[in-house]
Amino acid sequence: MENENVLITKPHKILSIIRHTKTEFTFRVECDKDPDFGQFFMLSLPKIGEAPISASGKGPGYVEFTIRNVGQLTHAIFDLEPGKNIFLRGPYGNAFPVKQFEHKDLVVICGGTAMAPVLTMINHFYNHPEVCKSVNIISGFKNSDAVLFRDEINKFKGKFNMIATLDNGEEEGFEQGMVTAHVDKIPWDSFEDYNVVIVGPPPMMKFSALECAKHGVTDDKIWVSFERKMCCGAGKCGHCKINDTYVCLEGPVFNYAEAKEKLMD
Repeated sequence: MENENVLITKPHKILSIIRHTKTEFTFRVECDKDPDFGQFFMLSLPKIGEAPISASGKGPGYVEFTIRNVGQLTHAIFDLEPGKNIFLRGPYGNAFPVKQFEHKDLVVICGGTAMAPVLTMINHFYNHPEVCKSVNIISGFKNSDAVLFRDEINKFKGKFNMIATLDNGEEEGFEQGMVTAHVDKIPWDSFEDYNVVIVGPPPMMKFSALECAKHGVTDDKIWVSFERKMCCGAGKCGHCKINDTYVCLEGPVFNYAEAKEKLMD
């Protein structure tokens, strides 16, 4: 049997759209694929363009993508309505080692739309609380107008140690300051065996890891996901190459000890 061409894209129907902010929507798309936690798809529209987007949700017969309206392709996607088609290929990349996280404590630190790549994982532990000792989340947003996943944040507060914070401004239920200002609120001393997931822009991941290190967290306990421009998703074009590493093939998820050596200044 011939191998499937991983570069072929296919149309998938948009089932529904959730409008979080003026510039960030979640699109639920008809799809029978079951991506692992942290994997991404290549989304496209004919004659317009293509972009890598992590799955922010999944369920029987659908996958969800949380998209920021920032360019020609995303402008066109935001003009679509339920019932219209968007083109997908994937999933690509590796995943967070969720099995390794089970029966231990977990800390998740993310900023803005970076909550999207970890949302399916967090929901997994929400739906299966018996497989994780504790889940601790710090999720930061620029201001109240930029907050995503409000329903999920409120839901997580009922079961997890959930810290939602705003870089600027005030809102009931939210702390103030960047995510790094709240790392000391995690009950590190109560953990025996744990893992830390950090997702966001490279500077945010670096400084969050440095704050964690102040509490004795070693690099090998930290996992990061690199959001970097990828054009093919299959290691063919080289646009995602950092030094000798193809992020789309070896990532986007990396252990921080490896990421520091290979990918970060």
